[in-house]
Amino acid sequence: MALEMRTRCERCATAGLTPDGPARICSFECTFCEACGAALGQTCPNCGGELVPRPRRTPAAA
Repeated sequence: MALEMRTRCERCATAGLTPDGPARICSFECTFCEACGAALGQTCPNCGGELVPRPRRTPAAA
């Protein structure tokens, strides 16, 4: 099962989180932009889990 590569930040709704760009993600695939991840102290507000860099997917694999 592949990660769902969400394109919007769940906190600020910024669109443009591309599969090959930076984003933060928790183990439940909650997705945040880098700025919101930092503002949240790298802790997911939904589950309390750690926000880590989301793996990047090349455009050819997206």
